[in-house]
Amino acid sequence: MTTVRLVDIRDAPLSVDEVLAAVKDHGAGGIVVFVGTVRESDAGRAVNGLGYSAHPSAADRMRAVAESVAQRFPAVALAAVHRVGDLAVGDLAVVVAAACPHRGEAFDAARALIDELKQTVPIWKHQLFADGSEEWVGSP
Repeated sequence: MTTVRLVDIRDAPLSVDEVLAAVKDHGAGGIVVFVGTVRESDAGRAVNGLGYSAHPSAADRMRAVAESVAQRFPAVALAAVHRVGDLAVGDLAVVVAAACPHRGEAFDAARALIDELKQTVPIWKHQLFADGSEEWVGSP
């Protein structure tokens, strides 16, 4: 069975249960799930919401990152989904999971997966602040 079991970019709400189900495996002794949510403030400024935009190549880049992580860690299964569109405070923006034979490996693989996705996948965040200001994060 393929190690990278779920990679997607969606404009619909994300499901932690779906991502967890994608990586469940009897060969995994540890499963780590990371959930990124829209927070109510950033750098001391109140956030009203945000929008995510993705380059057309983003899904392919996500898959390449997940496959790279799978080769570097003893991953039994990996999954990653990211939301695009308008999100409110508290909404899920990204969910990743790593299932490995042991918990330490699962933590390391999940951290590498989310960190590399955030660093290299062309998904951009447009933050809208309560004071009427806005900013783009991660845009070229």
